[in-house]
This record gives sequence, C-alpha cells and structure tokens, in this order.
Amino acid sequence: MNAAWTTADIPDQSGRTFLVTGANSGLGLETARALARRGARVVMAVRTESKGRAAAADIAGTAPGADLEVRRLDLADLDSVKAFADALDAPVDVLVNNAGIMIPPRRLTPQGHESQFGTNHLGHFALTGLLLDRLGRGRDPRVVTVSSLAHRSGRIHFDDLTGEYRYGPVRYYEQSKFANMLFALELDRRLRAAGSPVRSLVAHPGFSDTELMQSSNALTRGIGKLVMPFVTQSAAEGALPQLRAATDPDAEGGQYFGPAGRRERKGPPVVVQPVRSAQDPETAQRLWEVSETLTGVRFPLPATA
Repeated sequence: MNAAWTTADIPDQSGRTFLVTGANSGLGLETARALARRGARVVMAVRTESKGRAAAADIAGTAPGADLEVRRLDLADLDSVKAFADALDAPVDVLVNNAGIMIPPRRLTPQGHESQFGTNHLGHFALTGLLLDRLGRGRDPRVVTVSSLAHRSGRIHFDDLTGEYRYGPVRYYEQSKFANMLFALELDRRLRAAGSPVRSLVAHPGFSDTELMQSSNALTRGIGKLVMPFVTQSAAEGALPQLRAATDPDAEGGQYFGPAGRRERKGPPVVVQPVRSAQDPETAQRLWEVSETLTGVRFPLPATA
C-alpha cells in the first residue's frame, strides 16, 4: 500500500454518502471537508446544529458545490441516537464513528452511563447497529471507528463501568478507546462470518491538534496549550488515517490505520497494529453482549465462536 498517502489519493467519491459524527470541528470537520472535495455527499452529524451549519459553510467556502447535510445527533443520549437513525432518510455507504469526548470530570449520560464510555463507545455501537442494514445496501460499504493511542493502556472495567467507585478521567478515557477497538475488530469478525459486504476498520490520529481537549478539565487544557504545538500534527493531517480507512480501495476489513512516524504520533497513514489485549475475542464478545444490553440494540449478525 502507498506509504505516502494523502488526500490527493482519495478516489472520486461521487455517488457515495458518508455519515461523519462530530463533523463540526477537528478531525470530523477535516474528514467531511476532504470527502466533500472529492464529490461525496456528507451527512454531518453534530450535537449543536448551529455549529454544524457554521462548519458546513466553512467547508462550502473551500469546496464549491459541496453536498452537505447537517443533522443533530447527541451520542451521549441513546434516545437521540435512535431518533436520529429513525429520521435519517438518506442512503449511507460509509459510517465514520469519529465523535468523542476526552477526560472530563465524572458525569453520567441521560441513561446513567459514564459519559466517555457512553459517548465514545455506546453511542457509536448503537448508531452502527441501527444503520447496519442500510449500510449493507451501500456501495463499497464501510464502518470506520476512530480509536486512539490511548487504547494501548485501556481495559474494560466490567465491575465498575460507570466509575462509581474508582473513576479517573484518563483511566476511563482509555477504557472508551479500548472499547472502540474491541468493538471494531469484533464487528469485522461478525461481518465476515455473516458474509456481509460491509467492512469494519479502525483508525487513530496520532497526536493531533484538535478541539477534543476542550471537553477535558482546566488543568489538562492548560497543559495541552503548552505542549500540543510541539508534539502534534494538524487536524487535517490527523484525519488522514480515517480518510484512508474510509476510501482506499485496497483497505481491508479489520485493518487499523495510524501515522507512520515514531511511536505513531505523526506522519502519513499506514496500517498499524492494535495492542494484543484488544484483539482478544473473548473480551470483545463480553463487551458486545454488555453493550447490547445497555443500549437495547441488537445487531442482525451471528455471534462469533
């Protein structure tokens, strides 16, 4: 595969519809922008519609004729996820599970889930399940889930998913990104077992300068402002792994894309490897079953052995 891949390598996407969560800023905005420039129709799923409309206007200013639709989606609220899926009347060829929050103080979602696990994992799990039949009818259909280098330190706290007893903002962020990885790889296994045309892939942005830190605490934001300029790449560069996973004709289900540079912090997007514990099918199956119970969403796919 091309090791110097850029947005210039994105094939023409005319006739394809991409749904990008968190498309109003950061990686999501740059993903939507790059796709629109290559002719895709992009559904921008955002929590705040006014911000989404502003982002769409920004994209239109750099991509004349961009085909964009802004729709409200609050991934922290499973009722919002279900309402969004029910109301969506557009075909979907590629779902980019991009949105997320990062190391906030402990709080719970409307359904009582820890906010990072609820937003970053459960919301996307439910959205994917609710749209899977529609994706199966798409053109070169894919689900791209955005994880993080933080997944390497993660584990699922099955005995304390809400963080009631030992919450730590970083620990539970790592849990959510580990869950993203487990989910994406298990989804790939189940899609293959079902003979589905849908591919499940994963990506991470390395160290990218985005607005994600704004959802964290004041101390972390302050440290981030000092350190980020020296260790990060731009949001446009950070979006390249998920763009490659979403559009490269040679990308395969189960692949994980990240930056090629030292420690995967920066650089062009290439296939990288998840931590070994994230490849454990038993943990993934347990998380899947818990996620179905917590969201009430059942995937139309057989369980893996």
